[in-house]
Amino acid sequence: MTDVVITGTGLFTPEHAIDNDALVASFNAWVDAENARHAAAIEAGEREPLLHSSSEFIVKASGIHSRFVMDAAGILDPERMRPRLPQRGNDEPSIQCEMGLKAARQALEAAGVTASDIDMVIVACSNLERPYPAVAVELQAALGTQGHAFDMNVACSSATFAIDLAAGAIRGGNVKRALVVSPEICSAHLNFRDRDSHFIFGDACTAIVIEDAALATAEERFEILGTRLITKFSNAIRNNAGFLNRVTDSDPLASDKLFVQEGRRVFKEVCPMVAALINEHLASLGLSGEALSRLWLHQANHHMNDLIARRVLGHDPEPGQAPIILDRYANTSSAGSIIAFHLHRADLSSGALGVVCSFGAGYSAGCVVLRRL
Repeated sequence: MTDVVITGTGLFTPEHAIDNDALVASFNAWVDAENARHAAAIEAGEREPLLHSSSEFIVKASGIHSRFVMDAAGILDPERMRPRLPQRGNDEPSIQCEMGLKAARQALEAAGVTASDIDMVIVACSNLERPYPAVAVELQAALGTQGHAFDMNVACSSATFAIDLAAGAIRGGNVKRALVVSPEICSAHLNFRDRDSHFIFGDACTAIVIEDAALATAEERFEILGTRLITKFSNAIRNNAGFLNRVTDSDPLASDKLFVQEGRRVFKEVCPMVAALINEHLASLGLSGEALSRLWLHQANHHMNDLIARRVLGHDPEPGQAPIILDRYANTSSAGSIIAFHLHRADLSSGALGVVCSFGAGYSAGCVVLRRL
């Protein structure tokens, strides 16, 4: 069987950042204005007053302190509370293509390959800015890669699902090298007027080069020992935005057209599912959690990651064993686990084992077991 390796990664981080204090100040200003606007109804007991948020609440609930975004001014404007991203012409690079270019070029350089060496591009992310033409095909043209390209969406698990597809294509002999790119503009689907979720997401883009090991020349290589995927339908995380909104006459600005979740239910249902997926996958490879040097987990919530890590490792993770990047990046959907891998792998020695695992809406979860060569 053909051995498959990851040889390079790239990361695009937006230049704008919003810390909790700034986000809370904007949210609370909007709350005060709304409560003043509905003061009579609140006084009459016909309406509950909206509650303030706080930095302390955000950190306690999630572990998030800050987030990078494509536009901060629009989000922090209490009259707008969403990013302001000007529409681009059809002949201009799309926003996600531009993000993908920056991350992909880093990954190609790290892998020591050129764009023309790539024969499959997958753009895998939670939200695509248009149905067609595929952002992946646009990125293929902008980079100058060969072969074919396509978009895919498995929400927060998109990157690991794409790694599975790429690795399978290489093992099957259909392609030699693949590029997986995850341009996540999560701030665009976040309801910044929802106290329970207004702090959750940030924006970023990751890229990964995956190769037939026999062709790889990069000094740093991580062998993909195996991949395993799982899906289980749930409405606990949902976004109802879609092309049918206009024909069902639903409100395109309604809150259900943005990110909605039942946080406690998600925690209760997803954590055991993910821990079982990782443990069963390791067992199928003759491994156990005790053999892992690193867990690069989806970056949604510090408490979820701690619980999953304990169930996999059999103990509280040692410092750096399950690195957290959501404190400064927040939840970047499918990019999160790849950011953790990108930033926290250089110290691993030859033979070290690790797991990249993402999970989220669907429910979906993807597990990739790696060995540093």
